[in-house]
Amino acid sequence: MKAFVMKEIGRVGFLEKPVPGLGPGDALVRTTRALICTSDTHTVKGGIGPRQDLTLGHEAVGVVEAVGGEVKDFRPGDRVLAGAITPDWGDLSSQNGYPSQSGAPLGGFKFANLKDGVFAEYFHVNEADANLARIPDGIPDEAAVYCADMLSTGFMGAEHGNIPMGGTVAVLAQGPVGLMVTAGARLLGAGLVIGVESVPGRQKLARLYGADAIVDFTKEDVVERVLELTDGQGVDTAVEALGADATFQTCVRITKPGGTISNTGYFGEGEFVSIPRVEWGVGMADKTIATGLCPGGRLRMERLLRVLENKRLDPTHLTTHEFRFDEMERAFEVADKKLEDVVKVLITF
Repeated sequence: MKAFVMKEIGRVGFLEKPVPGLGPGDALVRTTRALICTSDTHTVKGGIGPRQDLTLGHEAVGVVEAVGGEVKDFRPGDRVLAGAITPDWGDLSSQNGYPSQSGAPLGGFKFANLKDGVFAEYFHVNEADANLARIPDGIPDEAAVYCADMLSTGFMGAEHGNIPMGGTVAVLAQGPVGLMVTAGARLLGAGLVIGVESVPGRQKLARLYGADAIVDFTKEDVVERVLELTDGQGVDTAVEALGADATFQTCVRITKPGGTISNTGYFGEGEFVSIPRVEWGVGMADKTIATGLCPGGRLRMERLLRVLENKRLDPTHLTTHEFRFDEMERAFEVADKKLEDVVKVLITF
């Protein structure tokens, strides 16, 4: 089969690979749609260390091609979604409620990390009954694929933020994940959602997905403006959706005592992340810092698909570019270099 791989740090391309084999509980899925994630570009730049000929990608949907002998709930021909995180559900971390950390920190993140990813004509799914979800007939592939990571991660950022009904939320950076945090905050009942973003196209999307106010950090001081919007109190919840030290510090500064800083950002550079001492109450301001990796698993995916099925949200507005699989090198360049006001790149197989 044809696969798009990280040949080494800084270099990508196509490679012919064998179709994956199956264990008794596994499934083989024929890929129909996939999305390029910023973390794919981090991987190629060395974010998880050196990899040779690793198939990239972790956001995909497809059709079941074959299943192992112990798979009970899926059959060839089923249209399915696999979460970006595919835990080993018997692992102790999974049993303790943290399946994304299955086996080791971030160990549930297998695609394009611990094994080949989904940018191929076929991809392998471990523990298929627990990690696949059947896509309802009314949901097109180009929408369902967003559940694999963007909805799951973005909604996690809102969920971990402990947003009170009618509470105040600031989402710092309105990239694909930040936009889904914004949507998730609105769905969870936030009374005021503030999007921090400078790019006009992303500001427009932020308003579409539920931002009540936009703060442009290139034109105004974020801390001052957020305090003004919250009558000097700060927000109940600040969500870091970029992965930058400066943005994280701002989250701490704008969160009220007793509030929550929820992190969804991928911190790919620097050895340390700083916490502003005074705004942290010298360590005693009752500000919670919550972190997490995109939840996976069948139950999570089925719940997200239900959000789409009942038209609570349309994630396809994030798709700014679409390429065929054989155009993957150009597609990856657009995503990596953030060309042409890209938000999200959809790949069609």
